[in-house]
Amino acid sequence: MSKSYRYIDPGPLTDGVLELVCPHERWVDPLMASINHPLTQRQMPQFAQVKVEQISDFAARLTNGFDTGDPNGRTAPAYHFWMKVVGSRSALPMVGGIVLRLGDNANLQQIAGHIGYHVYPFARGNHYAEIACRLLLPIAKTQGINPLWITCNPDNWASRRTCERLGAQFVEIVPVPPEHPLYPREKQKCRYRLDL
Repeated sequence: MSKSYRYIDPGPLTDGVLELVCPHERWVDPLMASINHPLTQRQMPQFAQVKVEQISDFAARLTNGFDTGDPNGRTAPAYHFWMKVVGSRSALPMVGGIVLRLGDNANLQQIAGHIGYHVYPFARGNHYAEIACRLLLPIAKTQGINPLWITCNPDNWASRRTCERLGAQFVEIVPVPPEHPLYPREKQKCRYRLDL
């Protein structure tokens, strides 16, 4: 029998440098400015075609950043947040996104991971992914996720260093199954285990 996950208000998620904000209409324009940045367009082609309507629809379907998931099990319940720098540190305050997926199944343990994140190219080098992960760890613990799995592509050295700085242990590199939705663009995943 699978565990039922529900939204638990995490309260403010900030360390004074970075704040995790729930996807909301008020952040759509700043987010689109980050997506439309030339470096993002050039280095993250998966974002190049994203339209403002898609971002608005995504934000509107979540409740306080929480997605209940697919009842058929295709997607896990998850908390979604956008990374925002605190104050006026940047002309482009939205610097990335992060998701905490709830559950304990083979897909989360092997391929998708409990945590997924991205940082826009213009904001890289500031350890925003690490900070955002640390802000989410108390939520994961409250939701009973232990161990927590983070996966990344083997050639993504920045993400691998983020996992190591978090204290996660490298376990192995596994193939992405051909039937998995990620397979057309990703063939292998590094698995990192973090005991909470």
